[in-house]
Amino acid sequence: MDITGRLTADAQVRNVSEGKQVVNFSVAVNDSYKAKNGERVTQTEFFDCSYWIGTGIAQYLTKGSIVELTGRVSARAWVDNQGQAKAGLNFHTSKITLHGGGATGDKPQAKQSEKDEPATIEVTGTQVSPDGQHDDLPF
Repeated sequence: MDITGRLTADAQVRNVSEGKQVVNFSVAVNDSYKAKNGERVTQTEFFDCSYWIGTGIAQYLTKGSIVELTGRVSARAWVDNQGQAKAGLNFHTSKITLHGGGATGDKPQAKQSEKDEPATIEVTGTQVSPDGQHDDLPF
């Protein structure tokens, strides 16, 4: 499944059991349609995303960035501290393509082409170097 959306916050790298690390981030995906009365309706869905392949991409996943993700979706349900039933969507990401638009603070940014097209970084391997190149080696 592919989704395209905007990051709602900077990505976080978390340490999990046995020394493994995961990149967690949240993406807002808009969908719009025309209702029977002719009015345009926009709905926003939020996905909590995880990326297990490598942590180097985290520096590029900044709030406001537009990303295209490939992976699989799952739903979760829980009861919060006040006893309210809650539900959410998880997206288990296997490929990330950055389309820019994020904060430009001190974080490294992908190089833009000479034609002023949006900078893109496609990540499918295990590491992303600071110059935006990715390593396809599986080890």
